[in-house]
Amino acid sequence: MEATFSDKTRAIADVAQALKLSESPNVVLNCAAALALVGENARAAKLADDVAQKRPYDTLVQFVEVPLVKAQIEMNQGNPAKAIDLLDGALVYARANSGVLYVRGNAYLKAGRGADAVQAFQRLQDLKNIINVDPVMPLAKPGLARAYVMADDKARARVAYQDFLALWKDADPNVPLLREVKAEYARLQ
Repeated sequence: MEATFSDKTRAIADVAQALKLSESPNVVLNCAAALALVGENARAAKLADDVAQKRPYDTLVQFVEVPLVKAQIEMNQGNPAKAIDLLDGALVYARANSGVLYVRGNAYLKAGRGADAVQAFQRLQDLKNIINVDPVMPLAKPGLARAYVMADDKARARVAYQDFLALWKDADPNVPLLREVKAEYARLQ
């Protein structure tokens, strides 16, 4: 979660601790995803490749989790089109995977495809009826806001930013993501 909310230092510390405690595929792939989110591409790719090699017949590993990590790495390297391609296959197996939808929405944003980003983040937001607790879900709001800004729909962007800020009104003001969203909202005004 620290990686998702832009706290690189804590994310890296948590990865180190998690890998000391367990080498299960779920833990290793979550660590790989966290490392990819904070830009530790080489370490993320190595962890994901190791799990993929050990579990060649695991559909979720091969077609969802590893492509998700690799898609984030491609995003970090400025290749949003490649990230989108990697996630096309993941959607076949994981239509309700919040991580896939979140990274896909961000890839669309980075590729300048605002309308597609709106659709991806809207799908993520719609999962709230299926998944009760998922810390990625609130991130649909700033994603939607950014997509609406890109599509030059400032009214909807304002509403999405306001919804997110209302949801996070009691959050620690030092959370990097919250500071970033507040700054984006202020520029929109």
